[in-house]
Amino acid sequence: MALLPGALSSMLGYRDELTGVRRWATLFAVPSLIGGTVGALLLLHTPSDAFDHVVPWLVLGATALFLAQRPLLRVVRGAHVPVSDAALASTTPSAALLGGQFVVGVYGGYFGAGIGILMLAALGLMGFTNIHRMNGLKNWGGFCMNLVAALTFAASDIVRWPVALAMALGSVTGGYVGARAAQRVSQEVVRGAVAAVGVLSGLWLLGRMYAGG
Repeated sequence: MALLPGALSSMLGYRDELTGVRRWATLFAVPSLIGGTVGALLLLHTPSDAFDHVVPWLVLGATALFLAQRPLLRVVRGAHVPVSDAALASTTPSAALLGGQFVVGVYGGYFGAGIGILMLAALGLMGFTNIHRMNGLKNWGGFCMNLVAALTFAASDIVRWPVALAMALGSVTGGYVGARAAQRVSQEVVRGAVAAVGVLSGLWLLGRMYAGG
């Protein structure tokens, strides 16, 4: 519940980057909404211990893929002329990407840590190079997941509303300010920040896992 307002403000902060990628945004929403619902329902009916041991490696692995995106694309493309973001946006997302987005949606509805890194890595491997455009699609997907998960949790009567609302105020401000600020700096700075957050988040989750036994 606390993440949803922040996800909305981040998405609105990047709304201009969604111009020209309506087909991608529409198709991206479907597995995000379905996966987020499945993940939220799983959380309500299963223990989270299994995810606690997988999440750190998932986040670190996605960060490594994000960092390796450019070298990997050069190997895959070889001598072929790279496809521009504008040309890629006019195509249809592959079934593999949409299937992967469903899995990310399940994980996002269930736990959520590092879903942004996972989506950025997938979009990068699909050929997107503009980090701001990638962030726009990532924030849209994250909003869809958080929306259905928040509605599911609210209907289940497990939300502590005073705590959730207090946290939501901070997430709204941080989400919008962060989105607008990121678009005012170079793409390399944003890429570096994404990688740093991914590594630090993964290490923190890893430390928490081992500290908890």
